[in-house]
Amino acid sequence: MGAIEAPDLSLAALTPLLFVFGAAAVGVLVEAFAPRDSRHPVQVVIALVGMVGAFVSTLLLAGTREVTAAGALAVDGAALFLQATIAGLGALSVLLFAERSLDPARSAFVASAAVPAGSARDAELATSEHVQTEIYPLASFAVAGMMLFTAANDLLVMFIALEVLSLPLYLMAGMARRRRLLSQEAAVKYFLLGAFASAFFLYGLALVYGATGSVRLSEIREAVSVSGTGGLLVLGLGLLIVGLMFKASVAPFHTWTPDVYQGAPTAVTAFMGAATKVAAFGAILRLLYVAFGTADWTWRPLVYGLAIVSMLVGAVLGLTQTDVKRMLAYSSIAHAGFLLTGVIGLGPGGTGSGLSATMFYLLAYGLTTLGAFAVVTLVREGDGEATHLSQWAGLAQRSPLTAALMTFFLLALAGIPLTSGFTGKFAVFRAAIEDGAWPLVVVAVLASAIAAFFYLRLVVLMYFSDAAPDGPTVGVAGLPTTTVLAVTAAATLVLGVVPGAVLDIAESAAVLVG
Repeated sequence: MGAIEAPDLSLAALTPLLFVFGAAAVGVLVEAFAPRDSRHPVQVVIALVGMVGAFVSTLLLAGTREVTAAGALAVDGAALFLQATIAGLGALSVLLFAERSLDPARSAFVASAAVPAGSARDAELATSEHVQTEIYPLASFAVAGMMLFTAANDLLVMFIALEVLSLPLYLMAGMARRRRLLSQEAAVKYFLLGAFASAFFLYGLALVYGATGSVRLSEIREAVSVSGTGGLLVLGLGLLIVGLMFKASVAPFHTWTPDVYQGAPTAVTAFMGAATKVAAFGAILRLLYVAFGTADWTWRPLVYGLAIVSMLVGAVLGLTQTDVKRMLAYSSIAHAGFLLTGVIGLGPGGTGSGLSATMFYLLAYGLTTLGAFAVVTLVREGDGEATHLSQWAGLAQRSPLTAALMTFFLLALAGIPLTSGFTGKFAVFRAAIEDGAWPLVVVAVLASAIAAFFYLRLVVLMYFSDAAPDGPTVGVAGLPTTTVLAVTAAATLVLGVVPGAVLDIAESAAVLVG
């Protein structure tokens, strides 16, 4: 029996992953052995060190193009750009988690709030000042899975990364201390539908392996180039796309999104809405253009149709929502359709400008979404955040700065000029037009106009409606939330007014190796 050779492994290229996985493992040990009263600041520091370390590592690795871990991971421009985006969004999300527990004013508000109806345990959790510190290692594992997802060069590794990022999110969605039943219901729905989508992905993986004899993306591409695409391979690809579109909140695989966005703790919703979409589209881009880029005729009509359905479903159903978090959920579904126009814009063989445009859009959308949900955490009533639209009436009279920030983020989501949302939409629409997909862009522009209505409806409520005497209060943001709002607002403005430098970085990073 011959000697077993160790696979090639570049530790330098894997540094971003090692930082976050290491922070997650240390966080688990702290949760197990550290005294309860001292866990929280330690967990915050560990999570931030892991994510900031990963972010800095991706910057230092800029320009790297290699396949490592026996071909299972691809470290290229696209992977590093998306990993940096995920790490940055993860660090900002950790600050939001910390604000919910560290701010003394917020804790005093919690203790003095009206006790919600429900069991004695509900009342105890609603007024308890104990911190759920397990959220930090869970978030670190989720970020690590997302970063692995964008760099996976192997369908099996991609499936493992999908589970690593999903399982912590299922738990985090059910960790609300108030409105616990709604939060737990959201977690159960997310878990059941997520497991269903994972089964689709795994079955598609098996069919692709049966058709090509490999799960490596580069070898699948070679098999497709030599033998073409048979019915088994096309069916497997379709199932893989279903699994990925679920994670990206693309209609008609979006049914979990409104309920989970509404039921999960708002800081967790911000994390899911911003970072998970970046990871999902990173995997979609890698699968379609590394493994099946030479047979794009097999998937382009499907992606084309899904983009139209997602844009229209998100825009039209968003008009009927009366809850801010559900409205932002349907906004997420519509933006998933806009992002798919960028996927179409990569063109045959990935030669178009769609990759850089999609990466820029993911960065801009993630920052804007995180900022919008950070504002939602500040508008509060007796038993938690005030998320019904009627409760936001006259908000500008109570807190002009909070209303201005929310208006700015909503305008960015609507794609109004001088915001990052306009630049991102212009980039993906131009890429699609260059590839000849102008009918898709026409639908996208119409959907954007429809979606702008429900964004502006909230703006009108805040500025042109009278505030109720017993309306919600606007909390004073602590340092963590202030930092998140400052970073996201500044980035949304800069990426809208002077986006050239970041667009150039995205264009130079628009490389997928396999």
